[in-house]
Amino acid sequence: MSRSIDWQALLAAARAARAHAHAPYSRFAVGAAVLAADGRIYAGCNVENASYGLSMCAERNALAAAIAAGARSLRAVAVIAPGPPVATPCGACRQVLAELAPRAAVLCASLDGRRLRTSVSSLLPRAFGRRSLATR
Repeated sequence: MSRSIDWQALLAAARAARAHAHAPYSRFAVGAAVLAADGRIYAGCNVENASYGLSMCAERNALAAAIAAGARSLRAVAVIAPGPPVATPCGACRQVLAELAPRAAVLCASLDGRRLRTSVSSLLPRAFGRRSLATR
């Protein structure tokens, strides 16, 4: 993980994915991109459904694209959404990030240029995970 992260490229991929968001109900289009350890970038956008619980967030769609392509080690995540304030991943996305990209760096950005750099562990400290399910 000593290689630096090209945040501009990751944010550009998130921005491009955001252009394809399906957000007819909230009108809150979000794009996300994840960086795999091998340098590949996978992007996703939010896809809403009239049955709100069936909607999918951009972060989980980007993660699913990476996993479907065979990526198993994810280094970074970028998310872009309208602002202010800078939007951070929802609770469900934080949980999935904690499982699939626990050591990833995170950049959250708003369309007006505001940014927040953080980590998955800062977004969800003491996350429930594999160890929580271990039998004694």
